Amino acid sequence: MMLPTAELDRLQAHPRIVRLLRSLAEHPPVEVEAEESVRRAAILLALRARADGGPELLMIKRAEAEGDPWSGHIACPGGRMEPTDHDLAVTALRETLEETGVDVARDGRLLGHLDDLYPRTPTLPPIIIRPYVALVRADVSIVPSQEVAAAFWVPLSALAERGAWTIGTVMVRGIARQVQVFQHDEYTVWGLTERALRQLLTFMGEPPAGS
Repeated sequence: MMLPTAELDRLQAHPRIVRLLRSLAEHPPVEVEAEESVRRAAILLALRARADGGPELLMIKRAEAEGDPWSGHIACPGGRMEPTDHDLAVTALRETLEETGVDVARDGRLLGHLDDLYPRTPTLPPIIIRPYVALVRADVSIVPSQEVAAAFWVPLSALAERGAWTIGTVMVRGIARQVQVFQHDEYTVWGLTERALRQLLTFMGEPPAGS
């Protein structure tokens, strides 16, 4: 996809990324087989280096949209696979470029993917989601699409804080529910995204509270 750069090499040598790659090699991620009627999607956990060299994760707040089950949620870039996508890796990179302007093919390096995820509630459409992980240059510019209300970076050191993982109250179709959440500043992450972040930390050898 892209010639290696010294910057990405340095980030890939970070202990957390080294442990992630080792886990991916030793324990291949689970890929769920599903009927053709079940839609497939992919998200991207894009990591860049902070000024101190520590990795941080790109996250977005989805724009409010009527009829969208993930309207207003805190998430990672991603979306449904299109017929023209060769595979789910293409889906993850295409959706990330469309939603945030981050071009991993030009400015990054795809590392692999985590276990496939699917909704645990019948209120969501049947879908299989594959979380990919990539490294990107520190100076990438974020250009949010109309589907994205905000974009921000979360240090992996903040993700690894056990106190940030707790049980919180979220509203689902007007009903309050108690669910596992990751709390970062004013942002509450839950559902499929919370599960993807939990996986990321687990693959890095730092499973959060409740895992």
